[in-house]
Amino acid sequence: MAKEKHEFQAETQKLLDLMINSIYTNHEIFLRELISNASDAIDKVHFESLTNPDILGNDKTFEIYLIPDKDAHTLTIKDNGIGMSRQEVIDNIGTIAKSGTQAFLEQLKKAKENDASVDDKELIGQFGVGFYSAFMVGEKVTIETRKAGEEQATRWESAGDGSYTVEECEREGRGTTITIQLKKGFYGSDADNDFTDNYEIERLVKKYSDYVRYPIKMDFEFEETPKDENGKEIEGAEKVKKVETRTLNSMQPLWTRNKSEIKDEEYNEFFKNQFHEWEAPMEVFHTKAEGTVEYTALLEIPAHAPFNLYQSDFEPGLQLYSRHVFIMDKCKDLLPDYLRFIKGLVDSPDLSLNISRELLQQSRELKVIGQALEKNILKALGRKLKSKREEYEKFWNEYGKSLKIGVYNTIFAGGDVKDKLKDLLMFMSSKDGKLVTLKEYTERMPESQKKIFYATAKDKETIEQLPQMETLRDKGIEVLYLLDPVDEFCLEALHAYDEKEFQSISRGDIDLGDADSEEAKKETEELEKTNDDLIKDIKAALGEKVADVKLTSRLKSSAVCLVADEAGPSLSMEQAFSDMKNPLFKAKRILEVNPHHDLFGRLQSIYKTEGKDSDTFKDYCDLLYEQALIIEGILPDNPVEFANKVAKLMAK
Repeated sequence: MAKEKHEFQAETQKLLDLMINSIYTNHEIFLRELISNASDAIDKVHFESLTNPDILGNDKTFEIYLIPDKDAHTLTIKDNGIGMSRQEVIDNIGTIAKSGTQAFLEQLKKAKENDASVDDKELIGQFGVGFYSAFMVGEKVTIETRKAGEEQATRWESAGDGSYTVEECEREGRGTTITIQLKKGFYGSDADNDFTDNYEIERLVKKYSDYVRYPIKMDFEFEETPKDENGKEIEGAEKVKKVETRTLNSMQPLWTRNKSEIKDEEYNEFFKNQFHEWEAPMEVFHTKAEGTVEYTALLEIPAHAPFNLYQSDFEPGLQLYSRHVFIMDKCKDLLPDYLRFIKGLVDSPDLSLNISRELLQQSRELKVIGQALEKNILKALGRKLKSKREEYEKFWNEYGKSLKIGVYNTIFAGGDVKDKLKDLLMFMSSKDGKLVTLKEYTERMPESQKKIFYATAKDKETIEQLPQMETLRDKGIEVLYLLDPVDEFCLEALHAYDEKEFQSISRGDIDLGDADSEEAKKETEELEKTNDDLIKDIKAALGEKVADVKLTSRLKSSAVCLVADEAGPSLSMEQAFSDMKNPLFKAKRILEVNPHHDLFGRLQSIYKTEGKDSDTFKDYCDLLYEQALIIEGILPDNPVEFANKVAKLMAK
């Protein structure tokens, strides 16, 4: 039959132009698409042969062959799959709609209706197109194909100009051969991607198609000096050219094997090679699931958190595979952000090779897989906390901040994350200086204690020196030490645990719930009444520096402390916002004075003899406030002035 020329359908012409010019910024993806098509074709003939063995003839070994040609500037992909008849070529190749065009055009039309400014290139650049991705790198594409069980082969050829030709040809055996005449810029040593270079092709196969189940082969040409019968090179002999056929892919993914047969060393090597780890993983999750959605997941918690885990340049996400074919790197839609430290991959036959990042948002399969993975990971961490405490604490020291941020983010994102994570949280305790869970803390609270107490500072030693700790320590009340700025935000989002609210020892009034505390509180209230004028004038002397001045029963040996109003941000929160260059969040500072301290007695005396307008009284008020600031780890507004006032009083 003579060569026939056909025009592409009118509706596909624009799409073809876009594909040729701008489908992907990552042009190398075309090889993955064509190898995947070849693998699918072999799958089909393999399946057919189960009920019709004769269809294979004498060719019973399945393989995909890659043939780069530097001189001709071509790359050929050859398979012995099911092949196509002439009509199938026209239906499946000549009509692009068979490859998903209609679905894409509907997406494009819908996007345009919603937003007229949508850029065609931007949208199509994230939509898979299978075979037609060859036109990204090829100025002409030729297909020679022969359907299994038929004698006649068909040649299809197009330059992507809106038309194609179809004619009969000769081809030995079943299968399909695709030859791409490469565009300038995709061959030669000056090209960014030289698709005629054997080692570049080998790299791409390893990256995208290493786990295709059929061997992907390629010939490597090299020179070798002839050897004698003993295997030694013959001196003076000229080198001869030899050709070695190599299989480029490993074919059997580690994750498809039964995990009972896989050694720890194999997992370790896999993550080192696949994800460039230096150490064995802290934890490995190897999961297979069947049902409404089928998938296999192989995940790890790396031994150490990367230095930029909480920085904007860190890219979380899992690799996605479909039937062992790599389709996407860094898919961050699978796991919630608080599990950003998890590395690994998911392989599911229910995922399309052409899935885009936009379509991921609506993918029911991805949501089902992601929810199952999240649940499995959290259950595993819970088991580790219960049965392997030391290992869990190691995990917590590396990644606990992620979980705390996850709880805090529920303020903005909502959901039930805090309920999932609350029993995995740990904080240092005043009881023994060790990490404790919220459950452990509440289980050993005395009945009279109604709240969970915590203190914030940069380190344990600073907290233990806080004046507010004195009474709590004497009464044996346990306090959580929050040493990371995110800790207090986490507890604020959690609000309570087991119906017991969290209470900062440096925020608002503390109710210890015992008789002694109530008696001391009443005594302090009486002293406030008798010193009402003094307290008002201390507040007036400090002006806007404080929201209030009070006498307190929470101090023993210390003269003064600074606390925040219960309704607003704490002092540590103010510091955290300040470090983030956000000065808008200010704590309402309350100066609490110990009425039983000698310094208060001295202040009473100065107030009585010299009056509220004296410099001495004002200096004492300032020094009390600035002393409280220093105790909280906050520098006075004017350190030089503070030092001069101290020197002045010392000289009297």
